[in-house]
Amino acid sequence: MKIEDFQYLRAGRYFALAAGGMEDLAAAELAELGGTDVEPSYRGVYFDADPATMYSVNYRARLLTRVLAPVLSFDCHSDRYLYQTARAIDWPNLFGLDDTFAIFATVSNSRITHSQYAARKLKDAIVDRFRDDTGARPSVRTPDPDLWINLHIHENRAVISLDASGGSLHRRGYRRESVEAPMQETLAAAIIRLTGWEPDRPLLDPMCGSGTLLCEAWMHAARIPAGFARERFGFERFPDFNPEAWARVRAEADAGRREIPDGLIAGGDRDAAAVRACRANLAAFPGGASVVVETGRFEDHPGLKDGVVVTNPPYGLRIGSDDGTPALWKSLGDWLKQRCKGSTAYVYAGRPELLKAVGLRTTWKRPLVNGALDGRLARIDCF
Repeated sequence: MKIEDFQYLRAGRYFALAAGGMEDLAAAELAELGGTDVEPSYRGVYFDADPATMYSVNYRARLLTRVLAPVLSFDCHSDRYLYQTARAIDWPNLFGLDDTFAIFATVSNSRITHSQYAARKLKDAIVDRFRDDTGARPSVRTPDPDLWINLHIHENRAVISLDASGGSLHRRGYRRESVEAPMQETLAAAIIRLTGWEPDRPLLDPMCGSGTLLCEAWMHAARIPAGFARERFGFERFPDFNPEAWARVRAEADAGRREIPDGLIAGGDRDAAAVRACRANLAAFPGGASVVVETGRFEDHPGLKDGVVVTNPPYGLRIGSDDGTPALWKSLGDWLKQRCKGSTAYVYAGRPELLKAVGLRTTWKRPLVNGALDGRLARIDCF
């Protein structure tokens, strides 16, 4: 199979991975960024785009995990056919012997039952094709290869794709320091999007941890592209990569940044180490060091009137910890009621049953997955 026959080159259609429960949000974001014929699917969204739009999606999208560029789709009922089909692809004209590659695979409801085994068969096919053509083989390297290749097999239908993102897009590059079990960046971005918050009202996270919600709020308010700190993207290794178009896309996105008034975004946490991590992460952004993050219990915070409170309280999942007890969540409800009148609160619960302990009526609740946790984002209007 020649490179010019690659599926994404002929059709201009891609698949963007998104966390469960976020497919509709991801579809809306893709449409905003210029994607067309947007079609939500399980754990992702199909969309059409020209190369410049695909670059822009990778650079600016806040909710996507990866963007995949399909090379070939085919019926796949055996490991032998997977190997033979993949070996026929012209890999040596896609990347060189000095380049490294890695494969991530998913398998479901198929005769091939193990994703690692499927990945190994694809790796063998690529290496053997190189040996046939050149007499040598490239190296596999994880976690930071020159080229990521994806294999997805569902109901005996296989898709081999190139990873246009070059690794998960949730790794923004601003997380300089962290604490135990930080919230994933894409989830935090989804929460900020669901609040509908714009920088005409103050925003506070009184239990900010290492500051992922505050960082995503700052990026949204300042119009900083999600990929501003990433050193490279997978599409830069594609055979049709256009450096001039990529430079234009990046320059246009960067030119959209705006200044943020002092005091618009604030946070706090009782853990001094978390506060230090939060400040360090915010300092990665232009102007981010101006965000005031204080050490202290939320119960002692004066609160926020007529603003937006967004927070991810402890769930009580850490061994030996009393965090996340119903008493803490009840205290949060009392604090919201007494000190945040006129504000709207958005509380993410990794254990949804804890929302009952808040003791305040929720306007709505939205399922949002956080790793293995089937969490809920709740809106509470503080009258």
